[in-house]
Amino acid sequence: MEAEKITLKTLAASLAAVLIAEILLRPAVSALFSSPLPGIAITRIAEIVLLLVIVVYFEKNSHAIGLAPEGLTAGIKKGLVWSALFGLAALVLIIVLHAVGINALRMLYTPLPFSNLLVIIYLAAGGVIGPVAEEIFFRGILYGYFRRWGVYPAVALSTAFFVLPHLNGGLLPITQLVGGIVFALAYEKEDNLMAPITIHCLGNLAIFSLGLLT
Repeated sequence: MEAEKITLKTLAASLAAVLIAEILLRPAVSALFSSPLPGIAITRIAEIVLLLVIVVYFEKNSHAIGLAPEGLTAGIKKGLVWSALFGLAALVLIIVLHAVGINALRMLYTPLPFSNLLVIIYLAAGGVIGPVAEEIFFRGILYGYFRRWGVYPAVALSTAFFVLPHLNGGLLPITQLVGGIVFALAYEKEDNLMAPITIHCLGNLAIFSLGLLT
């Protein structure tokens, strides 16, 4: 990956856009619905649009965050390979933990809404829209900016910022920690944002499927 792809002005504008969307837009939109899920989905869509506009405006094209139109299909294919390897490693870990009496599936279980419509919105927002928005910001922009200091600082810093919003009661979210590292490494290796987007989407949908199965 080329160093110094993302400039400070792109980072600053992107951070401002995300904060405005989360602090102002999300509460306003969520107030229109009985469930917060539609508000989250609409906010994430707005963030995707804003971030892409900012990148294209300041960086002149979407190539700067690894989203070249001609490379989308190749990125998805590479993401599928990464997903298969990541899924296999996760399966081995689950089996090992089960052998020592630890139910890893219980740790991954996420309860789903009771309404069928809300389940669809939940899967769309958490399994597709959310991962796309997060990968554009955390990997495409944050990692792209931090990469000027080397791979390891970029992986560590982008993962730390990715984990921060997922903290729950001060507990370290292991899933997001491992995921953030894998997403960053996939982006570094493939130089194509569709790779971590694919891994992120499939990973989230796999975790949410546990709720459907139970």
